[in-house]
Amino acid sequence: MSDQHRRPRKPGKPYRRPQKDPVRMLAFEALRAVDERDAYANLVLPPLLRKARQSGDFDGRDAALATELVYGTLRRQGTYDAVIAACVDRPLREVDPPVLDVLSLGVHQLLGTRIPTHAAVSASVELARVVLGDGRAKFVNAVLRKVAQHDLDGWIEKVAPPYEDDPEDHLAVVHSHPRWIVSALWDSLGGGRAGIEDLLEADNERPEVTLVARPGRSTTEELLGEEAAVPGRWSPYAVRLTEGGEPGAIEAVREGRAGVQDEGSQLVALALANVPLDGPDGKWLDGCAGPGGKAALLAALAAERGAFVLASEKQPHRAALVARALDGSPGPCQVIAADGTRPPWRPGSFDRVLMDVPCTGLGALRRRPEARWRRRPDDLEGFAPLQRGLLTTALDSVRVGGIVGYATCSPHLAETRAVVDDVLKQHPAAELVDARPFLPGVPALGDGPDVQLWPHLHGTDAMYLALIRRTG
Repeated sequence: MSDQHRRPRKPGKPYRRPQKDPVRMLAFEALRAVDERDAYANLVLPPLLRKARQSGDFDGRDAALATELVYGTLRRQGTYDAVIAACVDRPLREVDPPVLDVLSLGVHQLLGTRIPTHAAVSASVELARVVLGDGRAKFVNAVLRKVAQHDLDGWIEKVAPPYEDDPEDHLAVVHSHPRWIVSALWDSLGGGRAGIEDLLEADNERPEVTLVARPGRSTTEELLGEEAAVPGRWSPYAVRLTEGGEPGAIEAVREGRAGVQDEGSQLVALALANVPLDGPDGKWLDGCAGPGGKAALLAALAAERGAFVLASEKQPHRAALVARALDGSPGPCQVIAADGTRPPWRPGSFDRVLMDVPCTGLGALRRRPEARWRRRPDDLEGFAPLQRGLLTTALDSVRVGGIVGYATCSPHLAETRAVVDDVLKQHPAAELVDARPFLPGVPALGDGPDVQLWPHLHGTDAMYLALIRRTG
């Protein structure tokens, strides 16, 4: 450590080296990866935790705390930024990002956990001494002592505008979402304060791990033998792990007979597979198959009927993930790397087509909380031509009388109904099929014919599905 970073020594008092806290060091490392490399926490954190466990530094409680610190800080970043901004004498953009990460971790401990105030402050200052140096640790100490003067409710009263004056900005600060996303979600819900608040709160909750028992390869009974496993809410193949757990430790998951898959994604694949068809039903297409979860479920369902599944994915590395997911599938299937907007197959080749298109991912903010801070409104313009092109390909690829499922993991109207409406105007020989009967038992599906799932209503990602039959 350089001399200029050391705390000035008092006469007769020896310099004390900062003590490394493995849990907070790991949480800081994860946040830096998210910030510097645009990494996703759900991809960065597991290998860091595995390495820490292997080193002997961590036990289960340490891993749980590190996970809470990372995800809690990311989910509440907007709220915490507003609090920190009220406690510093400069714009946040002028605070060095590593300093801001240490501060955010400290604020989460103070306002979002049960860690005692003195422990939250001292641990954060000690982390700052290790990773920032003594000088900036003093700054961290001063800011966190200001933050500690109020609890979360007290700070929200200070930093959030009244709902009556600016409803969207109030909700953005209180529930830690960018204002434009609050506005978009509110439009998709159709108004009402209770609904939007429930949805924003659900986005900030830690989601359960959901497994899928792939038909013919595993059963829910097998998965329910795992600790803290309970049946899914809606999918007959879903099992939820109510206390988290490590899916990779489950034999059926390691062997590919089961997988990790949100129940909303399972319902999309099941709905497409359950629509009655007149005529042949032997060729299915997953046109945007990466990373392979829906393709694996479709392949298992198709195998029960003797149908063939072609899984197409543009990116070769993602096509490799699809191939891994389909490895061992009981029925005939094939994986190819191909551009879905310029397909190598002939028009009208398939009886069923799923097109789960690339999108902003606003429906999965529970799982990827950092995505809300990366996305911008103009991202929608970038996805729009691709989404319309892929749905057009899907309608061209299905035979007359066949069925297309258009799906997105976004509830934004510009990525859901607007796309379907625009493409159907250009493709008059197609009609919407009411999707609701093919999600049996699932409540609150709206007026149809399309379906929008919601975290706060269904406990799933906010998946959208439109079923379209080609008529000519």
